Amino acid sequence: MKKSALACLASLLSCSTFADEYLTFFMAGQSNMDGYGYVSELPKGLTGTQDVMIFHGNGVFDNQDNGGVGKWGKLKPGHGTGFKSDGKTNMLSDRFGAELTFAKEIQQQYPGKKIAIIKYAVGGTGLALNTGYSNWFPNFTEGKGLNQYDFALKTINNAYAANDIDNDGKADTLKPMGIIWMQGEADAHAGEESANAYLNNLTSMMNLFRAALRVDDLPVVIGKITDSELGEEDIMPYIYRVHLAQQLFVESDQCAAYMSNSDTYTYGDDPWHYTSESFVQMGKDFALSYQQVIKTCGSVKE
Repeated sequence: MKKSALACLASLLSCSTFADEYLTFFMAGQSNMDGYGYVSELPKGLTGTQDVMIFHGNGVFDNQDNGGVGKWGKLKPGHGTGFKSDGKTNMLSDRFGAELTFAKEIQQQYPGKKIAIIKYAVGGTGLALNTGYSNWFPNFTEGKGLNQYDFALKTINNAYAANDIDNDGKADTLKPMGIIWMQGEADAHAGEESANAYLNNLTSMMNLFRAALRVDDLPVVIGKITDSELGEEDIMPYIYRVHLAQQLFVESDQCAAYMSNSDTYTYGDDPWHYTSESFVQMGKDFALSYQQVIKTCGSVKE
């Protein structure tokens, strides 16, 4: 028996006294949060396993099976598009997203603290109904009535249901620290109606996530979407309305920040997704924006 367990028994205290606390960040959105960087193009310092825990909810389209199931594990490359989990085994892909550099930067912001990430992202998904392959609209009722919002909640609930996320024999606690959101391309692409509704839908979604994580003013970082303007088609004709909605949300919420350095990112194999180098930078930019917003938001304490 471990010394800590003996100590808690001897003093008639609950062994939960010795629980490890993990500062926990929820990363969510559509494809550029999912991640399209190539693991083969990662710099050497990011190719290994990090001392950070991640619960990556299985991403599926609306009304499909196994949405949000996952398993806690150490963070390593492979949590980009193509990642799958059946709740027992995580199947890493050959892609990565912003989580790798975000985790490294957050560790530097909180030296000596344990860090955890909960991730759920599916490409082509919009906040409004009928905007893409699937949607996050809370009142979705088609088919089984299960959409991206439901699967995101399942991801959060499944992550929090685990008692010992690092398998060291001791109970762990997850402390919500922030929401990192990268989404909006589908709403800017679909039409005027979805773009005009983005402010209300974004506000509702962030408030619902805050409620699920039980911190009403939990810090939120919104990633600015961009248009590659590649090809003949105008793929996001209503992007400026989504930009305005994102800006208005941040301006109205002292615990929200706008990560706009995405304007400098470059595009890779298609007009929708960034290069590996840009995904490396994205994680750093999200962490920097988070560091800035917690200076004005008093809800998060170490």
